[in-house]
Amino acid sequence: MGTINERKRADGTKAYSAQISLMRDGTIVHRESRTFNDRGIAKSWIEKREKELAKPGGLDAAKIGKETLGDAIDKYIATSRKKIGRTKEQVLASLKGMDVAKKRCAEVTSQTIIDLAEELQAGRKPQTVNNYLSHLQAVFAVAKPALGFALDPAAMDGAMEVCKRLGLIRKSEERGRRPTLDELDKLMKHFGVVESRRVGTAPMQKIIVFAIFSTRRQEEITRIMWDDREPGRVLVRDMKHPGDKKGNDTWCDLVPEAERIIDSMPKVAKEMFPVSTDAISAAFTRACYATGINTEEMPDDERLHFHDLRHDGVSRLFEMGLNIPQAAAVSGHRSWQSLKRYTHLRHTGDKYAGWKWLDEVTKQGDQ
Repeated sequence: MGTINERKRADGTKAYSAQISLMRDGTIVHRESRTFNDRGIAKSWIEKREKELAKPGGLDAAKIGKETLGDAIDKYIATSRKKIGRTKEQVLASLKGMDVAKKRCAEVTSQTIIDLAEELQAGRKPQTVNNYLSHLQAVFAVAKPALGFALDPAAMDGAMEVCKRLGLIRKSEERGRRPTLDELDKLMKHFGVVESRRVGTAPMQKIIVFAIFSTRRQEEITRIMWDDREPGRVLVRDMKHPGDKKGNDTWCDLVPEAERIIDSMPKVAKEMFPVSTDAISAAFTRACYATGINTEEMPDDERLHFHDLRHDGVSRLFEMGLNIPQAAAVSGHRSWQSLKRYTHLRHTGDKYAGWKWLDEVTKQGDQ
């Protein structure tokens, strides 16, 4: 049932606020209001709207256009057939907490998204802002045809183009950072002490060596099962790819050094490396600062990241004389174009020839 509330405006005239609230099983399922200058007109509007809402489909029709961007994000996450990656889920959750998520879908324009990009710039690089908008763009792409939300993908595409021209967003730059043998020596000594003092801690020495020679990402390392191995190769589950984040299982070749690490691992779980991605990331980051490899004053592109081990491993393959197809068989790259930057290396030979730590971490006594 509707109600009418009378109030006096600043100019002394009266206003009549007509409100309608519909309840189902004790819960309000619809609410709307309008303000009139005449009580009789307000009453007539209530009677008319209540009849319209009572008709079959009337309530659903009233809801159209009232969904917010936040509602669309929720529906996108809930109905996605593919499992959403952790980074994407975190980004969408962050966007849900911003004021833009409260806007009605029909009100989200290109300017709205450009304003969002400017807001996101605070404390973030253009590459990071680009990641935020790219994940939001995925919501826009399916919102109207698949989810029934009035988000305009053309508005999103237009905003992305403007943001590029304004320098608000740009693609991530290719990192060229590689660990030196001296830096690796510091890390291996550090983790040797940690592992000797803490029983059951993550075998970071072996994980580091395996990451280099296998060229595997940390997420991929943690997903490898003992059943995923065959002579000379391993099944990499959910390999990262722009089009297929999940379910992209790929067989990759194993170089002899990577196989030696696997052979040295004890079979204590179904996974070869029963460690979480977060544990690897946290341990590696702490070690880099503890050993002085990284400092707070350093620019990010000078700091060593775990992913740089993969870059070093792929670079090593080319330095040893492998061609693009041979290197791709190890790294799992689908596009040879993405491997071209590794083919112009000036150094030749095996950086890790005679490296003491390979023998150290695979010796029988460490098992």
